[in-house]
Amino acid sequence: MDLNAWIARLFEHPDLQYMGHNQRIVDKNLGLGWIYYGLARLLHPATAVVIGSYRGFVPLIIAKALQDNGEGGEVVFIDPSLVDEFWRDSGAVREYFEYFGLERVRHFLMTTQEFVETEEYRSLDSVGLLFVDGYHTEEQARFDHQAFDALLAPRGIVLFHDSMLECESKIYGPERVYRTTVKTYIDELKRDPGLQLFDLPFGAGLTVLRKLDEHASTPLNEGLKRRR
Repeated sequence: MDLNAWIARLFEHPDLQYMGHNQRIVDKNLGLGWIYYGLARLLHPATAVVIGSYRGFVPLIIAKALQDNGEGGEVVFIDPSLVDEFWRDSGAVREYFEYFGLERVRHFLMTTQEFVETEEYRSLDSVGLLFVDGYHTEEQARFDHQAFDALLAPRGIVLFHDSMLECESKIYGPERVYRTTVKTYIDELKRDPGLQLFDLPFGAGLTVLRKLDEHASTPLNEGLKRRR
């Protein structure tokens, strides 16, 4: 299925038309989804980790990119389904991703704290792309990030969703309203001279992070070499 047809299928689902990614249905515009798709295509990650997703917009987009890369990459998707029951039936979850033509998504019905105690976590080699979109507190964003920081591949990228605004979130229901404070953790990271961060001010914000290590100072010039 070509990308335009695939996007049309994606937008048939009302719950994939919003949730802060600035999608636009009329022209099949993925909004911030183009960033997720493009980075996954550029980085060619063998493993991408997505933490949290209401109805799977991000793991779907990244899994589609990995499939289009044709290199067998997979998405490790961590979500304990605390908002509702959507991710609790493993058979229904598998069928959901298969409906979009995607098979290389492994869903773990657990928190990151639980996942890091598993054999699956211990067997991870490297993570080329990490998307942090779980429980939106400073403390949880820090845990989610640090759980995979040492596993980041050379030139690996971390994306933080809902990273620029603090607000009251009612996503868990009126009895569990809480204040989102991911921005506080992002502000802390921006003071680290070993990191480079860039904010995209759409929705509640997307922050892109990379490490300034030996890989960051060595550009990739394959295209330049071919033109010479």
